[in-house]
Amino acid sequence: MSRILIVDDEAELRQSIWHIVSRLGHETVLAGSGEEALDALRTQHIDLIVTDLRLPAIDGLELLRRARAASPHVEVIVMTAFGNVPLAVAAVKEGAYDFLSKPFSRADLERAVARALEHQQLASENRRLRLQLDGRAGAPASRIIGQSETIQRMLALVEQVAPSAANVLIEGESGTGKELVAETLHALSGRAAGPLVKVNCAAIPDTLLEAELFGHEKGAFTGALSRRDGRFATAAGGTLFLDEVATLSMPVQAKLLRVLQDGTFERLGSNAVQRADCRIVAATNVGLKRAVQDGGFRDDLYYRLNVISIRVPPLREREGDVPLLAQQFLADFAAKDHKPIESLSLEALAALSAYDWPGNVRELRHLIERAVVLARGRFIEVEHLTESVLGAARARVDAAASRAVIEVPVGTPLAEVERLLIDETLRRTGGNRKRAADMLGIAARTVYRKLAPPADRAQ
Repeated sequence: MSRILIVDDEAELRQSIWHIVSRLGHETVLAGSGEEALDALRTQHIDLIVTDLRLPAIDGLELLRRARAASPHVEVIVMTAFGNVPLAVAAVKEGAYDFLSKPFSRADLERAVARALEHQQLASENRRLRLQLDGRAGAPASRIIGQSETIQRMLALVEQVAPSAANVLIEGESGTGKELVAETLHALSGRAAGPLVKVNCAAIPDTLLEAELFGHEKGAFTGALSRRDGRFATAAGGTLFLDEVATLSMPVQAKLLRVLQDGTFERLGSNAVQRADCRIVAATNVGLKRAVQDGGFRDDLYYRLNVISIRVPPLREREGDVPLLAQQFLADFAAKDHKPIESLSLEALAALSAYDWPGNVRELRHLIERAVVLARGRFIEVEHLTESVLGAARARVDAAASRAVIEVPVGTPLAEVERLLIDETLRRTGGNRKRAADMLGIAARTVYRKLAPPADRAQ
C-alpha cells in the first residue's frame, strides 16, 4: 500500500479522486492548497502526489519543484485543463512523472497512478540492488554475487580454505560458476602473486592432454618440433585449475596421481624429473564419487583431489540472488553496448524469479545479454525475455492462483463475492487483466466492466 497526496482547490474533484484512489487500496492524504501539501510532505512519508497545476499562492509547478527538492524519490502526476497542456509538458520536464488533461476517466487516472507507483518501486528496487552490489565491492570475494544463505555459506568456506595449501575439488552443475570460485580461491591464497593456469580437460584430446599438462621434448612424438613446457611448469608458484577433471583418461589419471603423491613429473620423451610447485584446484559437473563407483575414475586420485570439497549451489537454490545477478549483468552489457538501460521492469524481475534456471548463472547471463540487445528504452520488459522464462512464469502464476482460497461470510451479496474473486485473481496475476479473465473463464472486457463504477468520469 502506498500513500498518495491529492492536491486540488476544488473539493468536488478532490473527493472524486480520493474515491478512485482509495478503491485501489492506497492510503490518501488530501490538501486544498500548495501550502497544505507542503505541510503534509514535511510530516508524512508520501509516495505519489496528484496535483492540479492551477492552485492559489503556491501553484502546482512550484509545488513540484519544492516536493522534488525535499523528497527526490516522490513521484508527481499533474492535472491541467485541456488548454494548458504546454504548461503540463513543462512540468514533466521539471520532473513530473505524467500529466492528465481534464476531463479524464477513472481508467486514465488508475493507469497513471499504477504506472507512477510501479516506476517508483522499480527505482527503489534498482537503488537497493546497487547498494547491495556496492556493499560487496570491498569484499575479498566480491566477484561472486549473491546474498542468499546458500551462497554465503559457500563464500565463507572459500574464504576459510583459500589460504591453505590443500587441494580443492569444486563440484556443481554446469553454468554455476565453478571457474569463478577457482579464481577466488587463487586470489585469496598465498600464491595470488603467481599465475593461475586453467586447463579444460574436456576440450583437449587424450592424445594431446598428457603433453599439454607435463610438456614434451623435441621429437617426443610426430609434430613435436621443439621442447615445450607443460601447464605444471607454467603454473609454478601459482595455481593449476583442472576443469572437467572427470573426463581424464586412465593413463593421464595415473600420471596426475604421481604428481599429487610425490610432487614430481617428467616431460614426454625425457627421463629428467621435474618438481611441481603449484596448488591443484579441480572442478567437475558430474558426481566424481559416482564415477569412482562406476570404475571411470581412480579412487586414490579422487581422495587426493578431494582434500577439501566445495559445492557450488545451482541458481534455483539461491533464493533472492536472481535480481542481484541480473542487475549486474545488465550494467555490464549496457555499458559494453553503450545503451542507457537502467533496470528491469518489476514484471520482468518477477518472471526471472519464477524460472528454475536449468542452465544456471550462465543461462541468466546469456538471457540478459540478449535482452539488452533487444531493449530500446530505459528498462528491460517482459517481451525482451525468452519464451521459456515467460512460460515458466505463467505456469507459476496459474499454480499459485489455483491454490488460492478466499473466505467470505455467508450472506455476502453475490456482487461483492464476484468483486472479491476478481480482485484476488488480479492480485495473483500481478494486475494482468487478460490473464485474470482467462483464469476466470470470462472475457477481458467483462473484468473491466465488473470493476468499473457507475460513473466512469472525473471532472
